[in-house]
This record gives sequence, C-alpha cells and structure tokens, in this order.
Amino acid sequence: MTTLTINKSITASDVWFQDQKMYVRLDDGREIAVPIEWFPRLRDATDKQLKNWRFIGGGEGIHWEDIDEDILVEGLL
Repeated sequence: MTTLTINKSITASDVWFQDQKMYVRLDDGREIAVPIEWFPRLRDATDKQLKNWRFIGGGEGIHWEDIDEDILVEGLL
C-alpha cells in the first residue's frame, strides 16, 4: 500500500495588533487571534516595537528584531 503525504507549510500574509491580541492572516484566508499575554516580550513591547516585524521562512514565522522575538505561525494553530 502506498501513502501520499503532502507537506504544505502554513504561511502568513499579514500581522496586526488590536485589543491586546495579535491577529495573523494566513495565506489561505483564515485569520487567527491570540492574546499577546501569551508572549511576554510582545506584551511588554511598545507600539513602535510591535509594528517593526518581518516574515521569516517565507511567511512560516514572524520576527521582531527590536525585542528579539520569533513566533512560528504553525505554533499558533
């Protein structure tokens, strides 16, 4: 018997913060929200630091240089 496995990575297309939550829009159209309380560095960051993010790994992760924080999108699901 042969099993077909498809490993499609979950990637993000946008990130924003509102009402003490981090919102992430995925490339497939889903949007997820998580409390920034889960991430102490994000919780304690300034608005300017929160907005200074970039995608890493082609959207598989999010990196904040100013606060040295990396979050994998798959880990939010």
